[in-house]
Amino acid sequence: MIHTAFLASLPPETRTALTRRSATRGLMHLLGHGGAILGVGALIGLGVPGWWALVPVQGVLIVFLFTLEHECTHRTPFAWDALCDRVGAACGLLLLNPFQWFRYFHLAHHRFTNLDGQDPELDGGKPETRGGWIWHVSGLPTWAAAGRVVWALAAGRLRAPYLPDRARPRAEREARVLLGIYALAGASLLVSDLLLWVWILPVILGQPVLRLYLLAEHGDCPRVANMFANTRTTFTTAAVRFLAWNMPYHVEHHVFPNVPFHNLPVLHHMLRNHLQVTSDGYLAFSRDYLVRRW
Repeated sequence: MIHTAFLASLPPETRTALTRRSATRGLMHLLGHGGAILGVGALIGLGVPGWWALVPVQGVLIVFLFTLEHECTHRTPFAWDALCDRVGAACGLLLLNPFQWFRYFHLAHHRFTNLDGQDPELDGGKPETRGGWIWHVSGLPTWAAAGRVVWALAAGRLRAPYLPDRARPRAEREARVLLGIYALAGASLLVSDLLLWVWILPVILGQPVLRLYLLAEHGDCPRVANMFANTRTTFTTAAVRFLAWNMPYHVEHHVFPNVPFHNLPVLHHMLRNHLQVTSDGYLAFSRDYLVRRW
């Protein structure tokens, strides 16, 4: 069965129940995720014994806000569109990933998932050598690409097929605001190094973990239009699912993007017999990914 046939088989009442947004689930999840970031950041800022060991932990907590920003592009994690947009923009600020631009980049990814020449996530390709894998996982190409996007948007020079003309002014304004905030953050380092330890250095150290996670979503999946085949669901721990806002259920998300994160486990039980590409954890995926190349 292909994913479109599965969707067509769902009764209307089931589709309605699956796509119903919650007024509380997203807020509670955000309270837990955001509370962890604030709590660990406070411990670092207070200089508790062993605070330096918390810096990479803080980094992982912050960079996985990418999964929340990603969900906000679909306006599914919260019951109010305006809250989704504001939370998504805040996540984008922390991650050098402007939300207005990312919404259209990501929607194009959903429309052309894993299709060569059409899916913008495939620009630059996937790592195919040992050196390429190390370079990719380092996060350095990601930061360089993000910097180019923000700068080009702010200068009004970014032209991409997935970014419509009607959305470009908003994306350009957001990029200019981001550059202003980053300039203020840089200037604050002349007075205090707090942001260096609770935000800047942590996200640099956490980015490799996010790269490994994201590579599993479509890495080494067939370049076909069927979401059951071109996307991977990764079986992992409850802690990872919490941190990633249930996005390890990634086939489920691509089959039915309008389903909020808290209903993805329900959708998983409905379609698990149709899954074609899965992995038993992210370490297992990374091992197998490397073995296939060497």
